[in-house]
Amino acid sequence: MSEGTMQRRAQRADRDQRVMRRGRALVGVAALPVVLLAAGCSSDSGSEDKAKETSPSVTASPSPTVEAAAYATLPEACDVLTSKTLEELVPEAGKSGKEGSSDDLESRGSCSWDSLDNNGVKGSQFRWLNVSLLRFESDVTRGPGDELAKEYYDGQVVDAKGATGARNVKAAPVVGTGDEATAIRYDLKKKEGAFKQQTVVARVENVVVTVDYNGAGLAGEKAPDADELMKDAQRAAREAVAAVSKANSGGGAKSPGSTASKSAGSSATSASGTGTSSGDKSSSGSGSSRKPSTRKS
Repeated sequence: MSEGTMQRRAQRADRDQRVMRRGRALVGVAALPVVLLAAGCSSDSGSEDKAKETSPSVTASPSPTVEAAAYATLPEACDVLTSKTLEELVPEAGKSGKEGSSDDLESRGSCSWDSLDNNGVKGSQFRWLNVSLLRFESDVTRGPGDELAKEYYDGQVVDAKGATGARNVKAAPVVGTGDEATAIRYDLKKKEGAFKQQTVVARVENVVVTVDYNGAGLAGEKAPDADELMKDAQRAAREAVAAVSKANSGGGAKSPGSTASKSAGSSATSASGTGTSSGDKSSSGSGSSRKPSTRKS
């Protein structure tokens, strides 16, 4: 083989190697974006997963609830006292009392009786008896029914103690009547005579019972005994409280763990605390609004 031929072969081999090196370099460059793209996708996926892990979970807030009130209804106010009690406390009142006005008898009610035992020139005995009932519903904005009743109960006691014209005011707790009860007594001078006023305010669960009982000796008749009147008033309060429990099957309408979710406007006694029954502030807070009653002592 000639020297020229060998030289040309060597040149071609050298050229082929350079071409092969350039080809490999181009392949490497072409593969680089793919690697970078894959790395970018992997990085983005990790960021999204991390964001999901670190972002706080959003959950719906539970609806506010409050424990349901124990008592869901009230008895008829004019039926809470027995016939025997009425005959002894207001003997001349007749068979039925005067029912107070109410726009919701399941939430509020009242009944009154008055009795005048008129003996002409020998004088007369006057008696007046009033029972008022007020029930409070549980409300998510205002609170449980029994707590609302407690607030009203406290207010009724304060009003009775501060009655206009009241003299010799005395107050004492009463046992065995509902969850709590207070008896308030005082003397009240009117143009008709001297009256002995007795008020018993009792709370049983979410219901407040107010009993007003007063008496006077008219036309020269002697005044009734205040202690006897108070015993009668407490007797009436016990019967009224028992009637409330009986109207709700004795144990109330509440079961353990029960809840109620009511709006502020749905409270059956949203105006409770300013009731119009005669046992509310309009009567128990004003001596002039009370009547006397008529039974000989």
